[in-house]
Amino acid sequence: MKLTLVDWLIMLLYFVFVLGIGFALKRYMKTSKDFFQAGRALPAWICGLAFISANLGAQEVIGMGASGAKYGLETAHFYGIGAIPAMIFVGIFMMPFYYGSKARSVPEFLRLRFDEKTRALNACSFAVMTVFSSGISMYAMARLIQALHIFDGLFMALGWPPQGIFTFSIVLSAVIVLLYIFLGGLTSAIYNEVLQFFLIIAGFLPLVLLGLKNIGGWGGLKASLPVAYMHEWKGVMHANTNPMGIEIIGLGMGLGFVLGSGYWCTDFLVIQTAMASKDMESARRVPLIAAVPKMFFPFLVILPGLLAIGLPTPHTTTVVRNEAGVIYHDTTIVSKEVEEGRGLVPAKINPVTGKPMLDASGKPLLDYDMATPNMLLHFFPTGILGLGLTALMASFMSGMAGNVTAFNTVFTYDLYQSYIHKGASDRHYMAVGRWATVGGILFSIATAFAAINFNNIMDTLQLVFSFVNAPLFATFLLGMFWKRATGHGAFAGLIAGTTGAMLHHGLTLPIEAHTGIHGGWITVLHNYPSDMAQNFWGAIFAFSINFIVTVVVSLFTKPHPESELVGLVHSLTPKPSHAHLKWWKRPEALAVAILLVAVALNIFFA
Repeated sequence: MKLTLVDWLIMLLYFVFVLGIGFALKRYMKTSKDFFQAGRALPAWICGLAFISANLGAQEVIGMGASGAKYGLETAHFYGIGAIPAMIFVGIFMMPFYYGSKARSVPEFLRLRFDEKTRALNACSFAVMTVFSSGISMYAMARLIQALHIFDGLFMALGWPPQGIFTFSIVLSAVIVLLYIFLGGLTSAIYNEVLQFFLIIAGFLPLVLLGLKNIGGWGGLKASLPVAYMHEWKGVMHANTNPMGIEIIGLGMGLGFVLGSGYWCTDFLVIQTAMASKDMESARRVPLIAAVPKMFFPFLVILPGLLAIGLPTPHTTTVVRNEAGVIYHDTTIVSKEVEEGRGLVPAKINPVTGKPMLDASGKPLLDYDMATPNMLLHFFPTGILGLGLTALMASFMSGMAGNVTAFNTVFTYDLYQSYIHKGASDRHYMAVGRWATVGGILFSIATAFAAINFNNIMDTLQLVFSFVNAPLFATFLLGMFWKRATGHGAFAGLIAGTTGAMLHHGLTLPIEAHTGIHGGWITVLHNYPSDMAQNFWGAIFAFSINFIVTVVVSLFTKPHPESELVGLVHSLTPKPSHAHLKWWKRPEALAVAILLVAVALNIFFA
């Protein structure tokens, strides 16, 4: 596959624009509030698009396509169950506490509600999680560049081994993100996320339409795949009747309640975009505005994976033809990994060693992460291909940028300022934030190589979330809605919940997976049908253990006086008045409308 001049120009224009935003905003970064919080001055619609785009990194665009290829239409539950209800909940109930408390980060809110040790624990775990998420985006972008063979000519000319392209691509993407975050902070990340939102729509809508037309429409897609792949709800009553291997309890509790709400309600990566809005009403509307396009994104990001797995698998073929008495043999050669794959999803090759990767039974692993990129290469002509690849790269960049800005804020405010150097000047903390950006990028580069061991980056991310977000959600629920919850209880609960998730991972293993990063590193007491099923149940255990331990310890320790909990606990906080707004402009009315549409979509795909 060769990119033409038009494709290169489209991608070059994007990178120039991205860096231009950073340079243009540099002169407005006068205080730490400007750099870390975008001055809390942005309109709701900008923050709303950034709220959804912060989640549209590699984990969404590549990960959801990979999950669509691996698990089928059941992946849509990540939206209807795992996202929309949680986005409504955070906008209506939780955002008044985040924004009204004047906390600069989620860990700082935990300090206000509980104590310093709870804040420090969450700040450390969140910093690790953002580094992993950013690294996964780097990994995905490097895989894309490898698949396009963009730097093959350069490496051949210099005599460098082709295996180095993977590492070179990771470093290149890291440098670009570092530059525009170093210059423009959170504001730069938010405006680039808005740009990415429109690029993804422009790049992926034609891809889905071309794919559906090629496979014979919705009916053709259904005919090319097993029945379980094409029914969002079929088989969830029994784990062994759907590709994900998860039943209704694991799906509803693990994804819908714990992982979904744990991500959208507590992850500072997305919360920071809402907290950058200009006032409380705008902050409450931000997740609701984001929920509207979020309902329709399965069509753009999951269907490419389904189409990739449903298309015919390429094979080496020879066509014999006779022209004027001369016999010609036209041979189309397909690589071994493509022939051993399924549809457009190839068998997985280790991007560093170049060797095939096998599961525990010796069968080739399918490289589901290449489902969406291969769809682009298969269907897009010159020009549109450049646009599609730019949309992919934009999603990777924004995923990295959102995680890095969350990392530098938490590190600077919740670790450095609180425990290393108190009372320094505002300029000093801005400098620390910029160098924290450098550190976060370097750690992300290291974690990018850990993602090699998974054939679906969404599996990797949900594993990390089950360790961090799942127990944290129990802490926030009790903290915001139970005034008796104490700092000692929250701290003990977080420790116990995270430890429970680790033990669950160490004692269980997905079928056909090797022990180690997939689990079973203590011993194997139970096998799950898939990585995702293991993640869902790990999250349930983490949340439940945290909840129980927090309640028990809180009952034996002294709570904060009620006067200190005003604005932090629901029952002690005056409710915001919307008397000045028409009923259709109130967040509650918008939330009900979104919920009704989401239910209708779930019924349609059932």
